[in-house]
Amino acid sequence: MGLQCGIIGIANCGKTTLFNCMSNTKAETTSFAFASNKSNIGVINVPDARLSQLEKLQTTEKLVAATVDIVDIPGLAKGSSHGEGIGNQFLADIRNTDALIHVVRCYDDDNLPHIEGSINPVRDIETIDLELQVKDLESVEKKIVRMEKLIKTGDKDAKLAIEVLKVYREHLENMQNARTAPVKEDDKKYVADLSLLTMKPVMFVCNIDENSINAGNKYVEAVKKSIQEENVKILTIAAALESEIAELETNAEKLEFLQDYGLTEPSVNILIREAYDMLNLHSFFTVGPKEIKAWTIKKGMTAPEASGTIHSDLQRGFIRAEVMKYNDFIELGSENAVKNAGKFHVEGKNYIVDDGDILHIRFNV
Repeated sequence: MGLQCGIIGIANCGKTTLFNCMSNTKAETTSFAFASNKSNIGVINVPDARLSQLEKLQTTEKLVAATVDIVDIPGLAKGSSHGEGIGNQFLADIRNTDALIHVVRCYDDDNLPHIEGSINPVRDIETIDLELQVKDLESVEKKIVRMEKLIKTGDKDAKLAIEVLKVYREHLENMQNARTAPVKEDDKKYVADLSLLTMKPVMFVCNIDENSINAGNKYVEAVKKSIQEENVKILTIAAALESEIAELETNAEKLEFLQDYGLTEPSVNILIREAYDMLNLHSFFTVGPKEIKAWTIKKGMTAPEASGTIHSDLQRGFIRAEVMKYNDFIELGSENAVKNAGKFHVEGKNYIVDDGDILHIRFNV
């Protein structure tokens, strides 16, 4: 799909450890702040238990999970918007992402000193937000200047654009994120070209120590209280523990390890699914003896658009989609049983593909 989810946070918060748990690409971790000079890019397999359930009804040579791109952006610090620490180049990397996972350090470790000298996750969130807000404010002010020039040429839309941009400017000047600006949905088009950093969907991941898995800790409670009025997801993950789980070779070993901590699956699996949803993505399936595959599509895609993710020829020559619902297929046990129950559908070009649909595309080119 070409969509990317970026991992951001203050230096030494555990971003890269988390990235390594999620991605098929492994990056170097270090206790030194600003040790990395580039963002790490990887691909995530989206955990989906439905694939193995489908395999029980259709023997196949391989299972293929849906995927999404992930970018581990080096730690930011005060003054990043003015080139401090790693500097501006990684703010540009953030601009190229479609959603953000903001990792917050919520644990003590004397062997890993915080760059600010103390553990304070609320302060860290405010530090990152401020750096992003400064860059957004620059972008908004530059566009206001451009629109003022257009007004002189008689451009009527430029006047309304300036009014909307000034709302964003005031909001950002008050150290608020663009996503919470009091702007009508239709008027957001005036900043769409700016790819504002604080406009992007975000979730917060509190990186905790293993002793806080069940009870939480004061740092997590402080984070929850500080952003309780925002409509954002908050997850808690012990990244160091998750990295140990990821290193285990068999599912049985992983399950035994998880049970020791009262977990039923790696927390990183939950994070990946939440990130997938935050990117406004879901999956449909193709089922056959060669492979059973989950395909990544945007929510709201039509059947021809979805078929284009398989191959452009399918979209170009789309005739119809033969559709079974996942739950119907699992419950009834076969394609013939689904047909006999009257739950097998033939859909045309306007059909919106649901999450979990099993599709067979008919096409001609």
